Amino acid sequence: MSKRTPSGHSRSTLTKAQKFSIAGVATLGAAALAFSIAPGSSQTEATQAEALGAHAAAWSVPAKTQQAVHENVSKQHANADKQAKDAAAKKKAEDEAAAKRKVEEDRKAKEAASRAAARKPVYANNLDGWIRQSLDIMKSRGIPGSYEGLHRNIMRESTGNPNAINGWDINAQKGTPSIGLLQVIQPTFSAYHVEGTSTNIYDPVANITAAANYAAHRYGSIDNVNGAY
Repeated sequence: MSKRTPSGHSRSTLTKAQKFSIAGVATLGAAALAFSIAPGSSQTEATQAEALGAHAAAWSVPAKTQQAVHENVSKQHANADKQAKDAAAKKKAEDEAAAKRKVEEDRKAKEAASRAAARKPVYANNLDGWIRQSLDIMKSRGIPGSYEGLHRNIMRESTGNPNAINGWDINAQKGTPSIGLLQVIQPTFSAYHVEGTSTNIYDPVANITAAANYAAHRYGSIDNVNGAY
């Protein structure tokens, strides 16, 4: 829209919106010009442009998207914490269960040992006890013999003295005297020694058991021996 001036010339009349638009364009142009002539290297200019671009991009992300990202990260952290707590609780439960099993196993082992000890016979440290212990060993090894057969031969050979030595018979003359409750010579004792008994020929139980083993091989049983053997 134009109006005539008093001198007859026409002039344009701008609306308020047009004026603001022109002012904004001018401002932007001035800012662009100032930015383009500002001193600095091209690298600095590029960095500034990138920074402005990044800043603009950051501000261009919608608020709802930013909130969704934040919620997702928080959820991941919560899940990680829960997994760690669950793993720790599981490990604790497994350790407690293992400890309980160990206690129960130890208890059962002690009970079994106690029952075994209660069943294990206690032998007196005398002739009766030595014979009874030898008989139990003989039974476990399949060696025949009776209490009466052992006792009878022991009393004849040594009168029940585990340290008895015959220093005058033919064996003694050959350098291998008869020794112990059943007067066994060392070669015979070594040959018919029963595993699990002492290797000492003077040991009462070892001496009886080895002699009974020898008699079983030669006479069928110590019960069949009624004289020197």
